[in-house]
Amino acid sequence: MSKLVVSDLPDSEYEGKRVFVRVDFNVPIRDGKISEDYRIRRAIPTIDYLIERKAKVIIGSHLGRPKGIAIPDLSLKPIQTRLSELLGKSVTFTGKVIGSGVKKAIDSLEQGEVMLLENLRFHKEETDNDPKFSRELASFADIYINDAFGTSHRKHASTYGMASEFDHRLAGFLVSRELQFLTRIRENPERPFVVIVGGGKIKDKIHALKSLIEKADKVLLGGGVAYTFLKAKGMNIGNSIVENEMLGWAKESLEKYGNKIFLPVDHVVAGGFEKRKNCMVMDDNIPADLQGFDIGPKTAAIYNHEIRGTGSIFWSGPMGVFEVGDFSAGTTQVARAVALATWRGATTVVGGGETIASIRNAEVMDSEITHISTGGGALLEFLGGVELPGISILDEKEKNISLVAN
Repeated sequence: MSKLVVSDLPDSEYEGKRVFVRVDFNVPIRDGKISEDYRIRRAIPTIDYLIERKAKVIIGSHLGRPKGIAIPDLSLKPIQTRLSELLGKSVTFTGKVIGSGVKKAIDSLEQGEVMLLENLRFHKEETDNDPKFSRELASFADIYINDAFGTSHRKHASTYGMASEFDHRLAGFLVSRELQFLTRIRENPERPFVVIVGGGKIKDKIHALKSLIEKADKVLLGGGVAYTFLKAKGMNIGNSIVENEMLGWAKESLEKYGNKIFLPVDHVVAGGFEKRKNCMVMDDNIPADLQGFDIGPKTAAIYNHEIRGTGSIFWSGPMGVFEVGDFSAGTTQVARAVALATWRGATTVVGGGETIASIRNAEVMDSEITHISTGGGALLEFLGGVELPGISILDEKEKNISLVAN
């Protein structure tokens, strides 16, 4: 069933009401400055919508993994500054998550004002989904909105526990868009359906991979994922990354779906990460003293040919160590081929932090991809058919049709 979205309620439901919005502002911060604000920008439409309808907006997010300790470097203070700039108005920052001071600050909010709570994970009760902590968070607001798809696979207080305390539990615009495109990829992708998977580990992607390989017309593999498949095929991969515990599954997949699984035919190799000055391109088998760090030019050309317009393309995981110039060419070419496929009419969906970073590295614009998912683990679990607690707790539109705005 589709979820009730923030725009489904009449405007009058928001005026003067306290609205808690769980967002995912887990962005990279270096020396107190945000280096990539994509996740913040994606949440702005929901916040703007609430401001325009005179709600009192309370924003909650985590940052990093402080494990219940208030770590200054993981404070959301820099995010307050950036959020104020993007909204064009001052955002109140409590410096705390719960307590009488926070309650007093919320009580003093005027209609259309915005408050940002401190890092939710400064309290271990957040990740423990503690009932008391959940109830205290819920007491701050009248309406609950989840706009944090990237953390919706976690049964935490702010994504699950507190939501059950509300009469209205809605999806924000970001979450609604994620569900729209990812459901299409999972349930009924347009044909031909091309899946591109890279990155370091199969284990992290196993649920999604099982589902996607079965549905896809073509599967293009790179990174450490490809080397596990190559070893399962009997090839020498040298010192390249491999998951030995996944070799059996990779071999079974090749036997069952080998006609549609594409593997690298050449590689950019070196003696090691620190010995990359002597990198070279090598076909087929890799000697024991060398390691593969990127797909080679022949493979990139083959993959580019398979990534065509029309149909659907899903991409998760870089083709190599794209952060290093010597090993970035394969990922860059794939990123630009996906962008070109978008212009040719394909529905292109990419996800995962490394994949988004590789798109930036390839100088591909957001407008050249149909949908860039903010999810990592949540994205892969959703595509693998796993129920996400932060989504399942939200109101279903069909059961609340009487609430839907005209």
